[in-house]
Amino acid sequence: MSRRNADGGAAATTAAVFGELLKHYREAEGLTQEGLARRIPCDRSHVARVEAGARVPQDTFAKTCDELLGTGGVLVRLWERIDWYPEVQHPDWFERRAEMDAKAVALREYQERVMPGMLQTPGYAHALFSRIASGDEVEERVRARLSRQPRFFDDDGPLYVALLDESCLRNAVGGAEVMRDQCAHLLSVGQRPNIRIQVAPASYPELLRPNVSMSLIELPGGHRWVYSESLDRGHFNDDPTVYARHSHAYDVLRADVLSARESAALISDVMEGYGHDGQARTQRGDLDQEQLQRRERRQLRRNRPRFPQLRPRP
Repeated sequence: MSRRNADGGAAATTAAVFGELLKHYREAEGLTQEGLARRIPCDRSHVARVEAGARVPQDTFAKTCDELLGTGGVLVRLWERIDWYPEVQHPDWFERRAEMDAKAVALREYQERVMPGMLQTPGYAHALFSRIASGDEVEERVRARLSRQPRFFDDDGPLYVALLDESCLRNAVGGAEVMRDQCAHLLSVGQRPNIRIQVAPASYPELLRPNVSMSLIELPGGHRWVYSESLDRGHFNDDPTVYARHSHAYDVLRADVLSARESAALISDVMEGYGHDGQARTQRGDLDQEQLQRRERRQLRRNRPRFPQLRPRP
């Protein structure tokens, strides 16, 4: 979905207006933030931040809220007209890559351990950046990362193919709830006509996987780049021989991994597992609490003063 108006002009409104309108409809339905969050479902803090204009929602969030609050599609229409990223700053070393994403006609990526930025949910990105930053810096980094996605999620967006090592699904970033939402997001965007998501399963040890996560970027005019990252910098190479070698390896790997449909089935299984993990933790917590209460009751009985029993005289 496009976030700009039909004339291609600037944003017609602001994130704060979206938040105020969401709050209005929520309160009109007699729902608290917690109540709406449970129905979506998502974290209460996510609803609170969206209403405050401090968090960028996905289009699926707006659509779900429209359905739950009976707004007749008002929130989705407003979401489409908002420029959610008017002033984002990427790290200096990543600026060049971000500029390429804004022009690319095709993007193919291989990723291990961590979801590619193009597919991360706000919750996942927030949990990831919270490991290395805090406060406003986290929010700025999340905004910058998500700002690259809308162009590829448009109905007529560029081709995007993501090969995910299964470790991306198993490496729990932010906990079970975040990962469950992340898996649901993969299933959703994977249905778009320009996006294909495939998984390289751990049970295929014979696969020739790249030694590092990488991106193959095709720009207008046929200019092609290979991009990879080290700890704090990006590496670009437009040597045709290098690109051809990596492109060939990528295509062979893509042919050998699970198909998009098979990958969606695996992602669904992993998502269900995160749901069970959350339920199991809740059950374990309830059991632990019950055992604690039993220990406390036993302790109270032990500490209760004892009085000698009077026996009846013969």
